[in-house]
Amino acid sequence: MNGARILLGVCGGIAAYKAAALTSRLVQRGHVLDVILTDEAQRFIAPLTFAALTRRTVYTSLWENGAAIPHIVLARENALVAIVPATAHTIARIALGLADDLLANVALATRAPLLLAPAMNTAMLEHPATRTHLATLRERGATIVEPESGFLAEREYGAGRLADEETLVRDIERILGRMRELAGERVLITAGPTREVIDPVRFLSNASTGTTGIEIAREALARGAAVDLVLGPTQVPPPVGAELVRVTTAAEMYAAALARAPVATIAVATAAVADWRPAQAFDEKVKKSAEPQTIALKRNPDILAALGERKNGTFLVGFAAETSDVEASARLKLTHKHLDAIAVNDVSGGAGFGTGDNALALLFGTDGRIDLGRSSKRELAARFWDALAVVRGTGG
Repeated sequence: MNGARILLGVCGGIAAYKAAALTSRLVQRGHVLDVILTDEAQRFIAPLTFAALTRRTVYTSLWENGAAIPHIVLARENALVAIVPATAHTIARIALGLADDLLANVALATRAPLLLAPAMNTAMLEHPATRTHLATLRERGATIVEPESGFLAEREYGAGRLADEETLVRDIERILGRMRELAGERVLITAGPTREVIDPVRFLSNASTGTTGIEIAREALARGAAVDLVLGPTQVPPPVGAELVRVTTAAEMYAAALARAPVATIAVATAAVADWRPAQAFDEKVKKSAEPQTIALKRNPDILAALGERKNGTFLVGFAAETSDVEASARLKLTHKHLDAIAVNDVSGGAGFGTGDNALALLFGTDGRIDLGRSSKRELAARFWDALAVVRGTGG
């Protein structure tokens, strides 16, 4: 891997000296580095060190060249922003969206992947505020390179020591490699629930939040794909960079998905689409009555089956949330709906719904199976695309 342009942000901690060795290693591997040192970092290591290693200007202030607007230029021209070491102070500022120095401005302005390698005292690392800020950054898509346990500057042993150089190089280059995996692909993703109106205040729906589909979309973008995201009603924010189509009903999702399917090279149908809708939607609120109430239902169009009938070279992946005969039921859908693969999970007891962990298996072919395990939906999205690369490589 050669020629990637990386922005390295160095914060003020004793581990700042290790950033110089990391810089040398990355330059030797062919990468081009722009370096930003915070004011506090310069108390530990001089800009001249990084200038000598990179043969490039080292940035220390928002105001060095006002005409060039350095925080915007650096944010746009680098493929990856890596902050090594990342102090508790900088982690907090970035999580809160503060922009009071050059590094924080770049972190706020960039759309490139963000990697942070924390290094600090154990008590600071374990403080609830730090853990919350790290969780916030992970939720937004940042990669956190977990610190190691070892001898700390305070002559103590504990967690908080900067990850070793091999780990940092591996994780940086893993992100850079993933950014090209789906280059040239156009991915259509359906996500979230649908709502079928009964009257102005009532509807039929389900417990889906759309988190799995949103994370799959976020990961596809990170790997270089162009993404069309057809999203049902949800409070979970979609990823920046996706072509977003908001829908409410199954009929709206059907129309939006089929309109975009012809240009998709990959389609992933994660949405929890209502199978039925009320045969009649009332214009006014239906009043309570002592008499038993019934609602006549009509079948909604089957979006996944329609995509399967029309896929014309698109690699089509379905999702199945089952409560019994989980994999057998999913394999029937795999065959009957002309899918190339299907991801299945057991939702008995409500598992899988919401923003927490999930467990998935990817089924394909006659008996192909890749277990994605149980993890956060962010991590499962990465495993999903890793597994899909294997399936597509084998011909499904």
